[in-house]
Amino acid sequence: MWNHLPKMADQVRRLRVQRPRLDAREAEDLIAFLATLDYFDPPGDSQKGKRLFSAKRCVVCHQAGGVGGVVGPNLDRVAQASSPIAIAAAMWNHGPAMAEAMRAKGIERPTFSATELRDLITFLKSHAQQRREEPIYVLPGRAEEGRRLFVERRCAECHGAKGEGGRVRVPLYSRNAPQSLFQFAAALWNKAPAMLNAMREAGVKAPQLNAEEMANIVAYLYSVNYFAQAGNAAGGKELMATKGCVGCHNLPAETRPGLIMIKRLDRPAGFISGLWNHLALLETPEQRRKVEWPQLTPQQVADIVAFLSDGRKAVGQ
Repeated sequence: MWNHLPKMADQVRRLRVQRPRLDAREAEDLIAFLATLDYFDPPGDSQKGKRLFSAKRCVVCHQAGGVGGVVGPNLDRVAQASSPIAIAAAMWNHGPAMAEAMRAKGIERPTFSATELRDLITFLKSHAQQRREEPIYVLPGRAEEGRRLFVERRCAECHGAKGEGGRVRVPLYSRNAPQSLFQFAAALWNKAPAMLNAMREAGVKAPQLNAEEMANIVAYLYSVNYFAQAGNAAGGKELMATKGCVGCHNLPAETRPGLIMIKRLDRPAGFISGLWNHLALLETPEQRRKVEWPQLTPQQVADIVAFLSDGRKAVGQ
């Protein structure tokens, strides 16, 4: 978002489009919508997915393009619900039944990396493109509803209601947390046996989740920074100076109004809306010539957000 602002400003001006503003809630909704469309994942490799379909023994129980077993459902339908959110819900819901079927056939339960799962889904979609049914899109999730589901379906008993860790101390925010929805879907599948065992021991019935409920939970996990890189506040403070941010904005330690006064700036959606609204600085060529636009890596953005978040906490924001 930040690195492309100058080009976006030029395009907005060229098309004579009125520059829209974006508040934190709108940014949150936009992110949730884009997440349902695989926007945050690179394209998969259909040929690699085809090989995985056989190598992972999926072909024993499932058909794709007319080839495979009939124990499980025909996977040609995957094109109608190919969002990784819908896939995560389906894999979670059918996991126990699939485990039983694999045990009966003497098949070792496979694991998937995010890349493998993405390639496999790409292969399945390539065989389903001739079907006439319209694709089913997952609606953007709602973080508040996701938080309610997270507690109601008893996920919070192990993971904590705010991602800080529950009774078995499994935090939902760490440097090793998934960075994409395919990583999330793969992790949910790979860890399902351990999670189901923990639930049985705790007397918790494994919940069933439809795609929309999964989208709501994913939106909630975004709100607690589960899909995020951990930032370094000290590095963020240094970047504020070296990237020239302090030329326009004061550091949070200072007393005059500045970045810490922008509500929810320490949350991804608030930060993204703040970046987008910087287009106001680039609306005319004269303004463009006055601004030397620094480039930022994802980790540098995470560091700056961590620094701003620490600053807000220090002053009770």
